Amino acid sequence: MSEYKDFAVKAVKALGTRDNFIHVSKCTRSIRVNYKHKAEVNEQLLKEVPGCAGFVNKGHQVQMIIGPGVGEAFEAFLQEAQWDVNNEPVYNEPLEKDDEPHNVKYYLSQFGNFVAPIFFPIIPALVIGGLILAVRNLLVNYFGVSMDSGTAYFMTALFEAGFSFLPVYIGYTTCQQLKLQPIMGMVLGALMIGNTYKSGAITNIFGIPIPQVNYASSIMPVILGVIFMYYVDKLMEKVIPQVIKFFVKPLAVMVITAPVTLAFLGPIGNTLSAYVAQGVLWFNDKLGFIAQPLLCAAYPYMVMLGVDKALAPIGIQLITEVGYNPVTGPMGFISNLCVGASALAVASTIEDKAQKALISSFGVTGLCGVTEPAMYGALITRPKAFIGTAIGAVCSGLFSGIFGLRTFVQGGCPGLLTFVFFIDNNGGFHYVLIAAIAAAIAIAVSYIATRIILTREK
Repeated sequence: MSEYKDFAVKAVKALGTRDNFIHVSKCTRSIRVNYKHKAEVNEQLLKEVPGCAGFVNKGHQVQMIIGPGVGEAFEAFLQEAQWDVNNEPVYNEPLEKDDEPHNVKYYLSQFGNFVAPIFFPIIPALVIGGLILAVRNLLVNYFGVSMDSGTAYFMTALFEAGFSFLPVYIGYTTCQQLKLQPIMGMVLGALMIGNTYKSGAITNIFGIPIPQVNYASSIMPVILGVIFMYYVDKLMEKVIPQVIKFFVKPLAVMVITAPVTLAFLGPIGNTLSAYVAQGVLWFNDKLGFIAQPLLCAAYPYMVMLGVDKALAPIGIQLITEVGYNPVTGPMGFISNLCVGASALAVASTIEDKAQKALISSFGVTGLCGVTEPAMYGALITRPKAFIGTAIGAVCSGLFSGIFGLRTFVQGGCPGLLTFVFFIDNNGGFHYVLIAAIAAAIAIAVSYIATRIILTREK
């Protein structure tokens, strides 16, 4: 953490100190700080913050691009700011008027900023669950391990721990995002997958019929339940006397929220989730192999606009509903490789050794799945480099679309280190081979095209 001490000191100062903060969070690549007053944010100082590859300042939120060391940087930032993410102060004053036009891009960005802190913290659980299932199938299919062995049962249990308890994890992170007590979301999620409910014994609550729905591995039902809980909590905060609020409010909130969730919101969310998954598959099937090249070429711009965060729920839902992801998984994989290769091409055209080494590190990081340093530190100041990125993405996306590339594990930062995501549910390597060829096309074409474009421009 000590290596990020200087980063933390200067970042806190550039953002106007902790008194200007509203909410602090992180994702797999960046630190996000929602603030009160734009005038207190010094963008010139932000450009000089060591360890920050770039930043985006919009909608009263600054995203500081860090890369793989974001965890240590985040802890150093919290320590320097003396900020407790689990006990953030309530800020009820209206924010300054935002000059950004409220168009489709704005609302997609807002949606992405809302869902990112909900889904990114649970990605390690999904990676554990998905990879352990792939390893189990490899051992069973190729190494003679019996499905009835303790080893196979252990791996199955670890897979279930990653996926079956998703409502508990999502309940926790959604409550965090809405400034509710996280344990309340966990209780609601645990209720939805608990043995008593799953047994079918709860047929009605206070005379309200309760549909029997399997909420294991579901996402949307508990999110809808926690959003409803948010409004119930605000109401109870006003009507319950302070002297009994500590122990009466949690009970009152849950007694109201749980029946409504089980009777109405849960079934609605479950149906919506199924429609989303099937809708994405329908879109992919209807456009055929044309969909992938278009999506792969567009993905870097989605990342720049923050829209990519809104795609995370789709990928998770596809994995849980149909067992694989033929859209967002390959799209992110190919796009990240193309961005990394383009950054390496940029570095190859630079004569200054220090800058060449820095941008080369951005390129390698991009190939490993973390692309913001490459985009903000190398490509965005050289817009024509994105043409080379797009050419590589289209070529690789066309190949992956024709051969039906798909991922079987939902995880963050797809790149050269995540080929195991393409091992199918039976332990087969068919899609790993397709991914390897797609990766070779993406890297080679993006590098060559970008280098040719930049060399001719120079």
